[in-house]
Amino acid sequence: MPPIRNNGVSSLNQARLALGKRLRELRRRADLSGRALAESLSWPPSKVSKLENGRQSPTEDDLHAWTRATGGEAETEGLLAALHTLTVQNIEWQRQLRGGLGSHQTELAALDATTRLFRAFESTFVPGLLQTAEYARARFTQTVAVFDVRGDVDDAVRARIQRQDVLYRQDKRFHFVLTEAALRYRLCPPEVMLGQLDRLLSLASLPNVKFGIVGFPTAYQVAPTHGFWLLDDTRVMVETFSAELNLAGPRELELYRSIFDAMAAAASYGRTAREIIKRVIDDLSGELLPEGE
Repeated sequence: MPPIRNNGVSSLNQARLALGKRLRELRRRADLSGRALAESLSWPPSKVSKLENGRQSPTEDDLHAWTRATGGEAETEGLLAALHTLTVQNIEWQRQLRGGLGSHQTELAALDATTRLFRAFESTFVPGLLQTAEYARARFTQTVAVFDVRGDVDDAVRARIQRQDVLYRQDKRFHFVLTEAALRYRLCPPEVMLGQLDRLLSLASLPNVKFGIVGFPTAYQVAPTHGFWLLDDTRVMVETFSAELNLAGPRELELYRSIFDAMAAAASYGRTAREIIKRVIDDLSGELLPEGE
């Protein structure tokens, strides 16, 4: 297994920090203090510090001004390319979901069609391709409430269920790893979760699906900070509260492959995974039984 070099800092923040480091190097090469550079650009001194330390993303105008002031015009094109990558990584949910939840599911279906190998790690909820209609409805209803987007929940549920046809295509391969916590979080009514757990038992038997669960007693090599999807070896998708990150840099891909391999190695499969699911079903069913039974 490749070494794991990072266990929590988001790739987006890393990219912003890397860009800030390059700006700092230009300033120091020009033998300018942060205050002197800020004064030459009529900026508040705090702006230079924020840009160099990754607490603020620069604009294109900022980069042009910085390279002119430091005599680093030759670096402008490379810095602009880095800024463009940073911008593309962070797609605001409000903009992405503007056309409605159903429309976003249709866009994801187009991506599914071109992907051959799907690797997904989820620490909080069941992946969309494995969700029942009722569980998906609960998830989409929460999305509408949080982001105040167009509430086309019915369209979104239908589109998500249609996307699941890809699971039955023999030219596709899937490797899902979930934490036991994702099976126990109360993100929907108990009866909905029972149906979802039963669905997982059936999907885990598909010949092109590898399904693992990291049980509670497992000692993690890396904290399950957030879920992510690896699509082939070309893209990582990470959902945060404010954005969907689409990461494609070689270092990012290598990092997330390493993390996925660690999670996959820690997971239980086959009969042991089914036993974990059945234990959760038994616990949840016991809560639903009338008192005295």
